[in-house]
Amino acid sequence: MQRIEQIYINGEFVTPHGREWFDLYNPSTEQKIGQVRLGDEEDVRLAVAAAKAAFPAWSRTTRQERLAALHRMHKEVSAREDALLEAIVTEYGAPAVRSRWMATYPADTIAQAIAVLESFQFEEQAGAAQVILTPVGVAALITPWNSDAGFICNKLATALAAGCTAVIKPSEMSAMQTQIVAEALHAADLPAGVFNIVNGSGAEAGEALARHPDVAKISFTGSSAVGQHLVAAGAATLKRVTLELGGKSPTLVLDDADFSAVMPLVLQAGFMNSGQACVAGTRILVPRHRLAEFEQAAVEALAHIKSGDPRDADTDVGPMVSAKQWERVQGYIRLGTEEGARLLAGGAGRPDGLSAGWFVKPTIFTDARNDMRIAQEEIFGPVLTLIAYDDEAQAIAIANDTSYGLSAMVLGKDVDRCQRLARQIDAGRVLVNTLAHEPRAPFGGFKRSGLGREMGKWGISAYLEPKTLMVG
Repeated sequence: MQRIEQIYINGEFVTPHGREWFDLYNPSTEQKIGQVRLGDEEDVRLAVAAAKAAFPAWSRTTRQERLAALHRMHKEVSAREDALLEAIVTEYGAPAVRSRWMATYPADTIAQAIAVLESFQFEEQAGAAQVILTPVGVAALITPWNSDAGFICNKLATALAAGCTAVIKPSEMSAMQTQIVAEALHAADLPAGVFNIVNGSGAEAGEALARHPDVAKISFTGSSAVGQHLVAAGAATLKRVTLELGGKSPTLVLDDADFSAVMPLVLQAGFMNSGQACVAGTRILVPRHRLAEFEQAAVEALAHIKSGDPRDADTDVGPMVSAKQWERVQGYIRLGTEEGARLLAGGAGRPDGLSAGWFVKPTIFTDARNDMRIAQEEIFGPVLTLIAYDDEAQAIAIANDTSYGLSAMVLGKDVDRCQRLARQIDAGRVLVNTLAHEPRAPFGGFKRSGLGREMGKWGISAYLEPKTLMVG
């Protein structure tokens, strides 16, 4: 049983003022594995004060000084890859196909920030004026449970590269990952107060950050509902915001596609991170005249998808992160049947042979309409919905008929045609015949999928304000 009793403020691990304890569970066994002590509003106040005090000196550091700090961070986080892997599997349940990537990704994001900072232009000429990009101030970085360590390192490395200081409010459900990252960052020997970490609930610590007058910017990854609330809460002090929120991403399968060839991409997109991914391609748009053929190919491919113990090398889909999330997904599976969709594969309950753990049967519905709740609402589990279309125009209309717009994928043999249709989809990222990730490109969403962008030069720019300088 691991007890995490400290938070990190002003360069030190300290006992929080808050007295609430949050229980940690192994989602594969439902067994309690630890506790984390949560910070409260007073801890947030102290963390913000430390970040505010550190900001003047850090904002004036040179490019080379920031690069040196980021290189130290990268070294220390990289050295803890195996420890992160164990924490990710234990407290989150990511299977081998995902967990190793999740353990390497935190250091990778720091390396990406280093690469961008090396050539980033903080000044440029605009006619007779000089435009100077200036760090906004103290940034509140709020991270989710589905990739906690990666989001901490990505957001922090980007904020520091821009010259901001930070207070991190990680998911309390990922406290083991957070502890490992905190120890790595402490070993990187950054100036006191440049980064601070407060484990705490969204209702208390997150709310305190959103309303604190000395927090200049919020970077949040999570649900659209919480994102909306953060915008409203921060409006009184006109906080800058970057929000990467939910998604209900379409996978558009064209009528010239080889279903056997594209099915691995379809299922990988839908079931990535056990379906607990904002970018998951959960709406599968299929040409109506080939729907039966696609259904057969999907069922055959799904027979090879295994849901179970993440420590088994052949497991594809791990457990849901919590009992609450398991119940949520089960509710949507029941709802799909009630709405009139036909269950093609999977269904309610645990997979055969599993009597414990928050496991969900990989599930596919067909004969669905795009106005059904299972097609419009983010389920955040391994549940896919097949929607038939008659022609290209209807396919694009269905793809865009959603309140979200984070990601999309187009699959077909005619690449020019795929790209033409991809340009018509309202999403921050559209992939054509690939699931590859390009870290130098901006990432974020349209509509209820967020505000602003992360990654690449766009990510650093989000922590900067342009200042115009004119000399007479």
